[in-house]
Amino acid sequence: MNELVSFFSAYWLQSIIAVLAAYLISSVNTSIIVTQIVLHKDIRTMGSGNAGFTNVLRCVGKVPAAVTFIGDFLKGMISVAIAYFLMFSVQGHQEEIYRGYLMYLAGLFAVVGHTFPIYYKFKGGKGVVTTFAVMLMTDWRTLVCALLIFAIFFMISKIISLCAVINFTFYPVSAFLWRFLDYKGITSAISPLDNPTLPFVIYVVVVSFLIGLLIVFRHKDNIKRLLNGTEKKIKAKTN
Repeated sequence: MNELVSFFSAYWLQSIIAVLAAYLISSVNTSIIVTQIVLHKDIRTMGSGNAGFTNVLRCVGKVPAAVTFIGDFLKGMISVAIAYFLMFSVQGHQEEIYRGYLMYLAGLFAVVGHTFPIYYKFKGGKGVVTTFAVMLMTDWRTLVCALLIFAIFFMISKIISLCAVINFTFYPVSAFLWRFLDYKGITSAISPLDNPTLPFVIYVVVVSFLIGLLIVFRHKDNIKRLLNGTEKKIKAKTN
């Protein structure tokens, strides 16, 4: 707890800048922009009503969906990269941990910006692709786990929402396992951060839990359809 207080006390300005940058950048919704350009429609009035990759794939087409995916992924990467460069000049092991604190904080607000964008009356997407980018930038090992889980359940079900719910329910578990093993020195050879502290491990678990909880919450309608057997399998619109 003292470590986290020390971080915010020393780097409160960088924290504010990182949070605002992540939220404002990620509030730019690629699916809404792409669909408006291609069909002159609002993607939120089409299909499932979600402003995200899957709905664009179903309702607009493969190429617009690919553009949406790239845009959503870049938002997460840029948001976390800004946090990294805000702390680029700091030196020493403790400052490296502080950089990790800021990168995870930016990642959280990147997902918040995508799901509740200020530019679109706080009605955005569900944050899956943006979170994949955050995983890549903060701990690539959690992304590898997520992609493996996603691939396995997609091959079984062909239902993206089911894959997402399972994936992000497991995200805090994956984050904890990797960072705790790092803390114990077992996985130091493949760790993005040398010798993380226990407070940092706890912080990572809390942030990943909040991200996972937000994404599962945004899938609440999908969960209802999954439970009653009416959720659709993925099928791209043929152009």
